[in-house]
Amino acid sequence: MDHLQNVMGYFDQQQPLCAEHDRISKDLYKEFGVKAGLRDENGKGVLAGLTNISDIRAFQYVDGVKKPADGQLLYRGYDVKDLIRGSSGSRFAFEEAGYLLLFGELPTQEKLEEFCRVLGECRTMPTNFTRDVIMKAPSHDIMNSMARSVLTLASYDPKAGDLEISNVLRQSIQLAGIFPMLAVYSYHAYNHYEKDGSMYIHRPDPELSTAENFLRMLRPDMKYTELEARVLDVALLLHAEHGGGNNSTFTTRVVTSSGTDTYSAMAASLCSLKGPRHGGANLMVMQMMQNIRENLHDTEDDEELEAYLKKLLHGEAFDRKGLIYGMGHAVYSLSDPREVVFKGYVEQLAHEKGRDKDLALYNKIEHMAPQLIAEERKIFKGVSPNVDFYSGFVYDMLGIPMELYTPLFAVARVMGWSAHRIEELLSANKIIRPAYKSLGGTHEYIRRNERE
Repeated sequence: MDHLQNVMGYFDQQQPLCAEHDRISKDLYKEFGVKAGLRDENGKGVLAGLTNISDIRAFQYVDGVKKPADGQLLYRGYDVKDLIRGSSGSRFAFEEAGYLLLFGELPTQEKLEEFCRVLGECRTMPTNFTRDVIMKAPSHDIMNSMARSVLTLASYDPKAGDLEISNVLRQSIQLAGIFPMLAVYSYHAYNHYEKDGSMYIHRPDPELSTAENFLRMLRPDMKYTELEARVLDVALLLHAEHGGGNNSTFTTRVVTSSGTDTYSAMAASLCSLKGPRHGGANLMVMQMMQNIRENLHDTEDDEELEAYLKKLLHGEAFDRKGLIYGMGHAVYSLSDPREVVFKGYVEQLAHEKGRDKDLALYNKIEHMAPQLIAEERKIFKGVSPNVDFYSGFVYDMLGIPMELYTPLFAVARVMGWSAHRIEELLSANKIIRPAYKSLGGTHEYIRRNERE
């Protein structure tokens, strides 16, 4: 950016014009009946499509009256809690969920083994791709590196633009196999060239699960415990899919509806996911928790903790956004089912890692924050911890660097994106084109030499 120093002042000078002409009053959204974020104040989303892939339930009807309820997340009609319970004592929970999302039914043992074998064979990249693409121009933003790599992969695919479903399936499963490598290798390149760390590139083992391979490739000694792999496997399953309306999946469907190729669609989804309001939320939780530890004399003092949480809500601490990160969800009210099922694994891992004191702090905030938010905010539905509240803590206990938190989300969500892309190709056949109301009015053209 050094070459722009001579013109930087121009951008500061012009910025007020953008603020003057592009800022729209929130009151106008209500006046014209526009639902900001495509959701109303009660959290109900605008229906933009139909899907068989997943269902998010946050309310129930009692005598015809809509009431908040404990959240439920279903993949193809199957509760994620049952998918996790059913995989107890076995590997490949994430892969089983991936098969279900892609093909619409639970696999037999033989079909799951075949799917895992194919996925394992897909954990290869073009010759010298790591050297020529990933290791060149490394970035601290691993999501950007992944998006660049995905777009580059199109150059190696002679059928990149073929929209036949068998070809899209092939591309999707190949990307699902490659995503962990793109994430981990991009991190190692950044860690070596930008942070002067050691460089090591471990090849994935086709016999191992996605979770096992991720830990294997990340760690210098390639070792991990059974519990570590299981917890990460569950985390991947819980992040694999979350309805067609979440920002990155909706991006997948919007971009797919234009008729573009799989690589472009997945790169766009990656760019959506990296935002701090979406896939980057767990990173914000971790940064907030570190800020709390640094500013409290005693994290076990409930009164001191409550006072600081109020400071967060008043915009007087941390990033001054007035938020307690990890609390609340656009859809769920009483509880996020992903957080509910995940917490048990969080507790097991915390005990194994000797992190019980940290876990106690999380538990305190989990109980305090919803009540404080309810008192401080005008809310129209319940507030509860979401899956992001604990996921960063888990990744920290697993020794996963913060730079990989959101990429790990992408490693999981690529299964959901792929399922939605295929459904869009098979069912919609119409470009997604919503309307925006113009507020600009009309102006009479003024000749250039007459302008002031």
